[in-house]
Amino acid sequence: MVQLQRISLEQAQSVGTDLALTSAQHHYLCRVLRLRPGDRFWVSNGAGQQWQAQLGPKPATAQILPNDLPNQGPDQAIKAIAPPITLMAALPKGNGFDQVVRQATEIGVGQMMTVISDRTLLRTSEQKLSRWRRIAAEAAEQSERLIVPKITEPLTFGEALAQRPKDEAGLICAARADGRPLRHYLSQHDWERSLVLAVGPEGGWTQDEIKAAIAVGYQPVGLGRGILRAVTAPLVGLALINAAWEERQL
Repeated sequence: MVQLQRISLEQAQSVGTDLALTSAQHHYLCRVLRLRPGDRFWVSNGAGQQWQAQLGPKPATAQILPNDLPNQGPDQAIKAIAPPITLMAALPKGNGFDQVVRQATEIGVGQMMTVISDRTLLRTSEQKLSRWRRIAAEAAEQSERLIVPKITEPLTFGEALAQRPKDEAGLICAARADGRPLRHYLSQHDWERSLVLAVGPEGGWTQDEIKAAIAVGYQPVGLGRGILRAVTAPLVGLALINAAWEERQL
């Protein structure tokens, strides 16, 4: 069986069964993959559903195949981590967050909250936010994830703390802190509850930030005895959560 390519679409790109491809998507399908009118591929809405579509006769057009319902078979159920995970990440310097977005999407995350912390050095912009969202969509396509994580506009640490719903479990990674290991916490976690994992920038969270998080219900956790880089820590945390969840399912 031929493996069909998957692309992610924004809601505005579909009207009924008719799809309008962006110039980049059309270039990728027709010039890179060399698909022709009538050839099939998968389209995902980035929220856990996908459909089979075929290229239309006109440039940059496609149609969802008749009677094709959202495909969420058992082979794809494991590709969307559940319960939803929110990564609250203090932005690292340079282009480090590009790597975090790409690999966090591959591992499986529902949302990324970008945070300006006391030790954040990066200057944000609309261009950076647009790039991060594009990277997330591309990473979801390449890793066959049906979820394209939402990436928020940068928030202050206080604003990010205030946005956590009360029914979500909040965890804050604290190096050299008294928090129990994340893996130990996950062994006792109620998996009916969603998780928010807060990871700091270079130098970690300040003591005031950790105290503020604990004051609103966050639990401090550790990722091991070593000191991890700001771009490594989020991926280690998400990988541990993903592994614990899949082990629970098995």
